[in-house]
Amino acid sequence: MTARPVVLEITRLEAAHLAGLVTQFAELVDGAGTDEGDPAIARLAPDAYEERGAADEFRRLTEADLFDRRRDDAHAVLASLAGAARIPDDPEDPALLEAVLIELPADSAQAWLRTLAALRLVLATRLGITEADHHSPDDPRFGIYDWLGYRLDGLVSAIDDD
Repeated sequence: MTARPVVLEITRLEAAHLAGLVTQFAELVDGAGTDEGDPAIARLAPDAYEERGAADEFRRLTEADLFDRRRDDAHAVLASLAGAARIPDDPEDPALLEAVLIELPADSAQAWLRTLAALRLVLATRLGITEADHHSPDDPRFGIYDWLGYRLDGLVSAIDDD
């Protein structure tokens, strides 16, 4: 049985903002090997073993492939957002809030899941979130983090309905 495509409804403004976030994420992942002190990179590729030697060996063998997949996933998300993320220059143009539908084949939906989850990990690291309810929903700094969670939850529900 083949999985049905998932249809995502998003406004053009949301799509443009998400495309910007995913672009920044792809750039972060592209530079993953150059900034080994970045805690967000460490969170995206945590140690697989407690023993330092085994953890280092596992990282040496798998990290490049992991970040290649993360980059490829980000590019798949950007490709599916391309049409929806085109916005007018006029901030008063009602087309900014126009809802558009994005059809995601099963493989693209999986790339979206992995990318949105990874983006949330990066933001959680940058914001100092270490537990699920370790932030105030009234604090505007966490708005993007919460919005990504909302989108991720909706995508998981849509895939589970399949």
